[in-house]
Amino acid sequence: MCFYLIFRIILFIFTVIMENELDHINLINTLNDKINHLEQKNAELTGQLQEKHYKLLYANQELDKLRRMLFSVKSERFKSNEYPLQLSIDFGFSSDKLPETEKEKVKEVIEYERTKNKPKSKTINTRQPIPAHLPREIIIIEPEEDLTGAIKIGVEITEVYEYVHGYLTVKSFHRNKYLFPRDEKPIVIADLPSLPIPKSNAGASLLAHITISKFFDHIPFFRLATIFGRDNIEISESTMNDWFKAMCLLLAILYDKLVWLIKQQDYLQADETPIRVQDRSKPGKTHTGYHWCYHSPVANLVCFDYQKGRGRDGPEKFLKDFRGTLQTDGYAGYLSFEKPGKIRLISCLVHIRRNFEISKDNDLERSTYVLKRIQVIYAIERECKEMNLSPDDIVKVRKENILPIMEELEKWFKENQNQVLPKSAIGKAINYALTFWEKQKRYMEDGRFMADNNLIENTIRPICVGKKNYLFAGNHQGAQNAAMIYSLLGTCKLNNVNPRAWLTDVLTRLPECKQSELEDLLPHKWKPLNINHPATELLIR
Repeated sequence: MCFYLIFRIILFIFTVIMENELDHINLINTLNDKINHLEQKNAELTGQLQEKHYKLLYANQELDKLRRMLFSVKSERFKSNEYPLQLSIDFGFSSDKLPETEKEKVKEVIEYERTKNKPKSKTINTRQPIPAHLPREIIIIEPEEDLTGAIKIGVEITEVYEYVHGYLTVKSFHRNKYLFPRDEKPIVIADLPSLPIPKSNAGASLLAHITISKFFDHIPFFRLATIFGRDNIEISESTMNDWFKAMCLLLAILYDKLVWLIKQQDYLQADETPIRVQDRSKPGKTHTGYHWCYHSPVANLVCFDYQKGRGRDGPEKFLKDFRGTLQTDGYAGYLSFEKPGKIRLISCLVHIRRNFEISKDNDLERSTYVLKRIQVIYAIERECKEMNLSPDDIVKVRKENILPIMEELEKWFKENQNQVLPKSAIGKAINYALTFWEKQKRYMEDGRFMADNNLIENTIRPICVGKKNYLFAGNHQGAQNAAMIYSLLGTCKLNNVNPRAWLTDVLTRLPECKQSELEDLLPHKWKPLNINHPATELLIR
């Protein structure tokens, strides 16, 4: 009996201990579950916080970008005191002469002698002579004294500028009529000279003036009408619009010739810019069309082609017969143009550089490194241009000095790509550079190729300034007419041709021009018809 009692006591104690142990185990499991849950919740919250941090970082980048566009200086110039802008370049120098960030800076004293020009006096303000080609009104002023017996020993000449406001003149053609009573044609009269616009009272010089005013000086027709009105000359905006449309019909054959010449080139740069066009189907609203620009740096030709959208259909149609190298920015629509044996693409170094210039606020050290290396590339390119090297010599210089920098940058991009956030400014800059780096290196293969698309962006600038003044085109045909005029006047600018003189002369000669003579009227080949031609007066400088 005693043994049984002890056994029950021990069993009871064991049962209590086991129950406590089970409760303890259950408690531990519960706590572990709660810990795991809290860890998962913490990881989830950490991920959400990191995601919000990335979104905030991206939003701040976009905000900084917008602030810069609205309020900051638009210049992308990068100043570096580490590398000189001018490099001593000769055909025998190697890449070890290029500055390297890894090399230690060594201070040394350099002594040399130089001949210093005599400094100009700061007290004398030298006046530029008045150009000899300007018309002069000679006014003779005699002394008030009695000049009897005086001998003239010289003339003291003092010249001052005066401004005469531009004015219109009238060319009146008087054609005498003659009667021959006994002839089959009793009345004889001379033929009227060919006019740019038949049965119109607008001469070539006036048409050139209103066209240059709008598309070169950015003065819309309604402002021109106001200017004419101040001189009691009533020429309405609608009249000038009608004149302009008729003039474009005359110039269309010359524009087609320019387009044909552009397509014959083997190296072109391409870019596009939007233009607002009135949509008559939606009163009060405008349609966004695009002026596609094609520029030949070698032939100094530029052509604009209007398309209703930014799709690749327009450029594909324009470049259907083009064979050669096409340099563009990173717009995805250009990527499909590359076809073996037909079109080869080159990228733009400025667009690659621009991303690193923007990312300085995000990662100054990495951005500065890339900007300094690109600065060296441009210094070498500038030196080649100043030395007026031939294309073959430029290729040699590029392969010897620029290629090592390009390869170094490519290696650096790949090493740093996984060390930065993909959506950060520096991450986007590196990813963009790697995407187009192979196409960028192709520009070193030909000395005629440019490192960037800056030249074509300069040709687009007049459109950007102009559309801020005239706001929009009246319809799609008006936008195409604008593209035609920008093409012809842009080619004038590239070839340093006075656009007013050229257009006045061309509008005079084009009505009777032969098909075989059209190319001679394009700005890059144009010469005035004769020295007495009115347009020639505008060229005398």
